[in-house]
Amino acid sequence: MSTREIITTCTRDCPNACGLIAKVENGRVRSLLGNRAHPISSQGCHKCAKFIERAYSPERVTSPLRREGDRWRRISWDEALDEIAWRMNDIKSRHGAEALLYYRGFAQRTALKLLNERFFNLFGGVTGTRGTLCGGTGQASQNLDFGERISHDPLDHQNSRSMILWGRNPAATNPYLLPIMAWIQKAGGTVILIDPVTSETRKHCDHHIQPAPGTDAFLAMAAAKRILDLGKANRTFLTECSEGFEAFHQILDCFTVDELAARCDVPVDQIELLAQVLIDQFPAAILLGWGLHRWVHAHHGIRAIDGLGAIAGIIGVPGGGISQGFEEYAPYDLSWTGDHLHPNRRRFLMPRIGQEILDAQAPPIEMIFVTAGNPVCMAPNANKVAEAFAKTPFVVVSGHFLDDTAKQAHIFLPSTTFLEEQDIVASYGHNYIGPVNRAIDPLGECKSDFEMFRALASRFPFAKDFDRTPEQWLSLLLAPTLSQGVTMEDLWSGYVRMPGAPLVPYQDRIFPTPSGKFRFMTDFTLPEKHTSPVHSGLPITDSVKESLISAENRDVDSITIYPYHLLSVSPFEWLCSELTPEDQSELTLIRMHPSEASKWGIAESDIVEITSSVGKTKARVHFDERQRRDTIVFPRGKWLQSGSSANVLTLDLVSDVGSGAPYYETRVTVRKLA
Repeated sequence: MSTREIITTCTRDCPNACGLIAKVENGRVRSLLGNRAHPISSQGCHKCAKFIERAYSPERVTSPLRREGDRWRRISWDEALDEIAWRMNDIKSRHGAEALLYYRGFAQRTALKLLNERFFNLFGGVTGTRGTLCGGTGQASQNLDFGERISHDPLDHQNSRSMILWGRNPAATNPYLLPIMAWIQKAGGTVILIDPVTSETRKHCDHHIQPAPGTDAFLAMAAAKRILDLGKANRTFLTECSEGFEAFHQILDCFTVDELAARCDVPVDQIELLAQVLIDQFPAAILLGWGLHRWVHAHHGIRAIDGLGAIAGIIGVPGGGISQGFEEYAPYDLSWTGDHLHPNRRRFLMPRIGQEILDAQAPPIEMIFVTAGNPVCMAPNANKVAEAFAKTPFVVVSGHFLDDTAKQAHIFLPSTTFLEEQDIVASYGHNYIGPVNRAIDPLGECKSDFEMFRALASRFPFAKDFDRTPEQWLSLLLAPTLSQGVTMEDLWSGYVRMPGAPLVPYQDRIFPTPSGKFRFMTDFTLPEKHTSPVHSGLPITDSVKESLISAENRDVDSITIYPYHLLSVSPFEWLCSELTPEDQSELTLIRMHPSEASKWGIAESDIVEITSSVGKTKARVHFDERQRRDTIVFPRGKWLQSGSSANVLTLDLVSDVGSGAPYYETRVTVRKLA
């Protein structure tokens, strides 16, 4: 029996980018475990371990397909690529290159996949995307305060005396943080979870503060106000290292602590606790989660938290900081994407991708090409996205399964998994670059994106420009890193820390802003007030609930009553929409407070219909009295094919800062199905 152990790195849409060891026996991966040689992310996780089942699933598509009516016909790669090339040239000649939309998802963010953009830029500058479905709102918001968002290296958390997880769920998304949290607690420190949802991380924390959804700004301002009232603010930082503090202080003076506590629905004693931990267990590390991004006014919450950190004096301090994420494209020379060739090309907002496609004129979208994504499932207002794809004359999707987006394709191209690829990957959760070493040969006829686009490029006049080996391209892409003493051998053999990445950012108290100072939020505009309790964000009283129940016998949609916040969270069990067709047989299990469910006649495990202003779907109810009464916790990622997809419900809005997707602005009603 032939056995090998391959050092590799997880490339999935996850901040961990875990170091892995793939154990291969007779050409088949038998296990995928954490690599203890990784300095930070060495644990692996249950989702990654299950990836082997995904790679070898009998439902995985391993040959090119062409849809003919409701049926799929197997075709050759040459047949598929010849038709794609002909279509591209024909559309460009009749409508221009912008009649083609390229949608690159977030499922894999390795170095060579940057060349996908180069292919389309060489072709002529097709319509691209802008904004984000994920962390761009947080990064853009912190850029306003710091000039450039730079997070504390996770290795620096060994200097933290306390930790505040603000909207982050490490048990599901950051397992390498769990031992760090335990170490802080063992040393006598405190770990606080701030989250409207009682997540899997709750059991690992000392305290859980559970604000009303979307009210994080009020909570942060209340804690900041309390620190100021106690005379414990870091006056040196405020006077010498920041600007705009007086304006921020005026914002705080518009409220009392009691008023702010009421607005975020948090008891004053918990606000006192948060302030005292920041004062007494200095330095505290504040780690922001991705749920904070999912609001139209998300920048208010994030910037208020940054302001709280500045007042508490934890910025630029070992063990402190307000950390949101890392730049996973920092190791690369991004000029090789070719974006400079068409600087003014049309780009569609990702959070409104369905409407953008439907509204497109001069030219309309005649073709969509999707790689590493499932936007019909994962973008907001999924039914509208499905409609837009269905109305597009020609759609090409590269992936592993016939998921919701692939079902809309005319040609499906089978792509490799990271187990079948040779590449390099960086992380948005730490500062390490990792190798993606091929563990097995590609299954069936699957091709990597690089191989696919190189083969497609051979059908165009720019073929020679694209035709370099993977090794040659990686040397070009990684030139900024290689110029700092790192070798390709270093990268292939282990995990390399980004040269120059600080353990503690802003330690010199000089910020990359025009003034060189930290910038406080100076403009705080309250969200538009609504008279209906449906939109107030406050708990619904029993008397109001009774009126809603009686209204349910009429037509809930007709009077626009949506009493619950829909929190479409990252699931513990799976990652994004990385599921198989077999996984769609069960309805999504949602969490709901039992006292709320009883008012609608809903029992444990009942099947319910959940309705928003843009769609409806089914789910199965699980009672959880630890959840807020005004929320429905709905794990996202099940496909539309399951009849239980969260994004059928979510609104296609855009955040004020960062052009992000405010999924959590969605409100819903719930009713029992007979």
